[in-house]
Amino acid sequence: MKHRSSIAGFSLVEVTLAIGIAGFCLIAILGLLPAGVQTNRNATSQTAANNIMAAVVADLRATPNTGNTSAQFVITFGTNQCLGCSQPPLYFDSSGHTTSLGTNSRYQLNITWSGTTVLRYADLKVTWPPTVVQTSPTPVPSGSTEMFAAFDRN
Repeated sequence: MKHRSSIAGFSLVEVTLAIGIAGFCLIAILGLLPAGVQTNRNATSQTAANNIMAAVVADLRATPNTGNTSAQFVITFGTNQCLGCSQPPLYFDSSGHTTSLGTNSRYQLNITWSGTTVLRYADLKVTWPPTVVQTSPTPVPSGSTEMFAAFDRN
């Protein structure tokens, strides 16, 4: 009859292999962690940019046909808003509120208009981080999203 201690238990080789496999898996998971954090940051930024554009389009759609300037964001129909345009772009902080260009500005909204006085088309583009100065070559933002909207001004 064998002793009970020789039947139950793990050998040193089995324990070493188990620790090695667990360590390899943990290193692989920890290596993927920065990629997951970056993906989450990008998704959060894109969601905030889409919310900004949706708020701007809703503000423009709520502007009466008799008026030419939106109430909330003070956007004039037909006037481009971008760097080098007659009107500067709009800047937003991380929570989506309008701000001036500074350390707390995170998003930049450029609006390019086309169409007639009756049917206006707006090309809205949100980039992050905001571009401070138009340089050559144009700096590449870390992210951007774009929307095209039509407004019937009858």
